[in-house]
Amino acid sequence: MGTGGRSGPRPGKGVAGAASAPCQYRCIECNREARELYRDYSHGVLKITICKSCQKPVDKYIECDPVIILINAILCKAQAYRHILFNTKINIHGKLCMFCLLCEAYLRWWQLQDSNQNTAPDDLIRYAKEWDFYRMFAIASLEQTAFFIGIFTFLWVERPMTAKKKPNFFLLLKALLLSSYGKLLLIPAVIWEHDYTPLCLKLIKVFVLTSNFQAIRDPGFSPQHQQNQQKQNTLR
Repeated sequence: MGTGGRSGPRPGKGVAGAASAPCQYRCIECNREARELYRDYSHGVLKITICKSCQKPVDKYIECDPVIILINAILCKAQAYRHILFNTKINIHGKLCMFCLLCEAYLRWWQLQDSNQNTAPDDLIRYAKEWDFYRMFAIASLEQTAFFIGIFTFLWVERPMTAKKKPNFFLLLKALLLSSYGKLLLIPAVIWEHDYTPLCLKLIKVFVLTSNFQAIRDPGFSPQHQQNQQKQNTLR
């Protein structure tokens, strides 16, 4: 198999002694653990690893252009989220979280300024507006923190009593942060203001919640998934 569509070296390259390596990847189809994504033979000839559980390629996205992966993530495909979360090394979730909070704070600040009619001196108005933005940023941060804590608490309480593995909260946090990228659309919706801006803002919120749900639905966070994994291990 050629290397078309691959952008640089990928993790998961098959090497000698891979059988003894820990399982650090996931099949994007059935979410089972995998030791490697592909095997590199010679002269750039690659063979994608086939999952032993579902008999499908472990990760078909390793040969896809990042734009294709992004489009599939926007379409809320579980396979795309599994690829991003488990089979790539993306460390932009912190920066993305900060930028999304700034977008949320700007939206709140814009709505606040649009509703206020202040007749104070110009210098005082600019000073007040600046602190209003900081206040909106703090409120947005607190609301997002409360939202994440609520999800963590729900998954912790609802997890099966017989589950041996605890939810990976770091991976859950990463999934929630990365799937909140839809908040970046708030800025264009505010800049190009029109009669349908309120409707666009509501649709963006629905899209973000849908992306959050899809990102945490399959990677082993939900109680139902843990029960299914236990049944599969028992049958094996």
